[in-house]
Amino acid sequence: MTHRSKLLGAAGILALAVLGANPAHAAGTTAGSTITNTVSVAFQVGGISQTGTSASDTLTVDRKVNVTVAEVGTTTTTVSPGQTSAVTTFSVTNSSNAVLDFALTGLQQTGGTAAHSGTDSFDVTNVRIYRDANANGIYDSGTDTLVTYLDELAADGTATVFVVSDVPLSLATGSVAAVTLTATGREGGASGSTGAALVQTTGGNTAGMDTVFADGAGATDSARDAAYSAKDDYTVLAAALSAAKTSRIISDPVNLTTNPKMIPGATIEYCIAVSNASGSATATSIDVNDPLPANITYDSAYGIKTNGTVVSGVCQADGAGSGTFASNTVSGTLASVAAGETKTVLFRATIN
Repeated sequence: MTHRSKLLGAAGILALAVLGANPAHAAGTTAGSTITNTVSVAFQVGGISQTGTSASDTLTVDRKVNVTVAEVGTTTTTVSPGQTSAVTTFSVTNSSNAVLDFALTGLQQTGGTAAHSGTDSFDVTNVRIYRDANANGIYDSGTDTLVTYLDELAADGTATVFVVSDVPLSLATGSVAAVTLTATGREGGASGSTGAALVQTTGGNTAGMDTVFADGAGATDSARDAAYSAKDDYTVLAAALSAAKTSRIISDPVNLTTNPKMIPGATIEYCIAVSNASGSATATSIDVNDPLPANITYDSAYGIKTNGTVVSGVCQADGAGSGTFASNTVSGTLASVAAGETKTVLFRATIN
């Protein structure tokens, strides 16, 4: 191999490396660009080279409009009854070969199968759309931008969008609200305002920049309509608390603790058992209040035991916490009751 051949080989390897480091963009050549191709013709007359001739052709690259919207993640958004600012997350990608605006709408489904196989059964309220202002993929109240459209989204650009809603109170576990985010392309005109609606060029190719809709069919929209839609949903996980109040006689002034009877002066033990159904959300900050009737007197010496257990249907005097007694009312707080768990408030009183 000559020295010159070696240099050419090295240059070829370098060129391949540069090409590998700069892959082609999916959007392609920018809309409105011009492509010029010039041909040269050389000839001879009587063996003598003559003045050649050339010709050029210039074309304008048309605008291909293509957008996709996708749910971020693969599971439903779990929410609590009464929760505010519940978030579902989407990505909007401009696969067009031009900068475009995208109008955004968040609509609720009415019945039918939701995104994650549940059945739509309720509507969320106060639906808003935010753009991820700091690009961290997490909804940040007070930081992210409330929007109705994406402004000047670059070709091959992707924006993260949050649909933020409030959940009504008094919903059961398994209730589902389906939401659909649709992004519709608009002219990418001046920054800070929504561009005009896009119009697809009809008929044959023109000399100027034509517009071709190339988007696929989304969740609720058709192919080649300059829009795309995707679904996500909220699924409620609620606590299902039930309370049971039982009593047993401890002693009376005559029989003491042997077969005691409900006579004046007898001591009664009350147990309030709070249970949470299996498969439910953990309930927290549970306040129990029990006003006592006038014909019994609270036993302050025994006190109020909270967070006790139930074994074989019998309340245990093993509560680690303590309650309060004021205004003739027994009160106790249970920090939490998990799914399938039971905790108690236990106290005693005497019959007047």
